[in-house]
Amino acid sequence: MSNQGALVHPKTSIEDQDELAALLQVPVVAGTVNRGSDVLGAGMVVNDWCAFCGLDTTATELQVIESIFKLQDAQPANVASDMRNALLDQLA
Repeated sequence: MSNQGALVHPKTSIEDQDELAALLQVPVVAGTVNRGSDVLGAGMVVNDWCAFCGLDTTATELQVIESIFKLQDAQPANVASDMRNALLDQLA
């Protein structure tokens, strides 16, 4: 899970995903890493601009990870700018 999205166990029901998305206010998707491993925490680490996955992670799994966590357009400068804007919005 990050500020951009969350990846959950592939057997998580749609209702649970919808409830998590409503509570966390981020998109939630079920998926796997490392060629179908459902142990997400052992196979992936993610922050606001980068994700590290195991060597066996497939291209399809990487595409899901990049899209749910919005990593393609995330650059450290953009993240810092977004955080600064959010802080200013809260203080205003």
